[in-house]
Amino acid sequence: MKAIIVGGGVMGLSVAWGLTRDGHDVELFEQGPLPNPLASSMDEHRLIRHPYGDQEGYARLIDDAYAAWELMWGDLGQRLYAATGTLALTGNGADWAERSAVTLATIGKSMTELPLAELPRRFPQIEGQGIERAFWMESGGVLFAQDIVTSLAGYLARQPGIRLHPHTPVRSVDLEQGRITTESGAVHAADVVVVAAGAWVNRLLPGFGQRLIPSRQTVIYFDMPADARAAWAKGPMIIEKTGDVGLYLVPPMEGRGLKIGDHEFSRTGDPMDERTASEDDIRPLLKRCRSLLRGFDRWRTDRLKVCFYTVTDDERFVVERPAARGWIMSPCSGHGFKFGALMGLELARTLASGRDAKAHARWAAGLEVPAPT
Repeated sequence: MKAIIVGGGVMGLSVAWGLTRDGHDVELFEQGPLPNPLASSMDEHRLIRHPYGDQEGYARLIDDAYAAWELMWGDLGQRLYAATGTLALTGNGADWAERSAVTLATIGKSMTELPLAELPRRFPQIEGQGIERAFWMESGGVLFAQDIVTSLAGYLARQPGIRLHPHTPVRSVDLEQGRITTESGAVHAADVVVVAAGAWVNRLLPGFGQRLIPSRQTVIYFDMPADARAAWAKGPMIIEKTGDVGLYLVPPMEGRGLKIGDHEFSRTGDPMDERTASEDDIRPLLKRCRSLLRGFDRWRTDRLKVCFYTVTDDERFVVERPAARGWIMSPCSGHGFKFGALMGLELARTLASGRDAKAHARWAAGLEVPAPT
């Protein structure tokens, strides 16, 4: 089988990885360099965790996601992951952590509620104002995202049967005929075309514009005093929801930065726009950090990074076959990186085996577990 993949982020590269592992021919087209610094995948890290609110399907898929990453580490010859555990904090009536604990209990996973009086002893980095409930789970950690994408692109470049086309924007796709046309006018054909273009997907497939909305998000990297950095380097990831403002914190594992972002999707912006940001963009987030994190007044903003995600109303993957010889593959609203290796591997298996496309779409949306057979 010959496949064309449009997009060189973690999803497109992972499909290419899955297909080349089984000996299929692949051509991958990326509008910029490989990896592309503008891609949603290109940030220092992403989180992987079991808690998923009421979304039992995705909670169940995390074990499969870990297994797919382990398979990839074997091929890459390095493990680009650090374990942290998961600390979930809620307040102001938010119940995401509680619902996660209930969901995980139904699938045999333990997420333990911590007495609030125990928080200062277990996690002295946390001030804890506004926290009403706290839950701890041993699993969870940090995926070193841009290192993964860089390493995977380099690995694929050394494999037989794959041709990478960086700096080759695609002008149009024909999913019925299995063809693409590049900006230069060159036409390429294959048995199947997979569009994994991230926040740029609607430029190629405008029919999905009502479902897949580009969303401009700003995250903060902090410069911290040495003692605070040393403490947080042994700290947990934090998922915090306290009503109107919620945040996630990625600890500075293995020399990376400490990053904080919010859970609010802007659902605005164009990924080709200028990506400058100011602290005005994240002032409510900074205010919440001051009341949540001990010693935060000694922290300084190191840099602001603007990312673009594709957002769906239900925050689920869209992996569908809209035409006979074409698939669309879009991550689930900014938290899809954790499933990158798994989604790529399973779509490659479906393409090669002819598994039912509708069943695959339901599986990718977290509605059908295990993977379709």
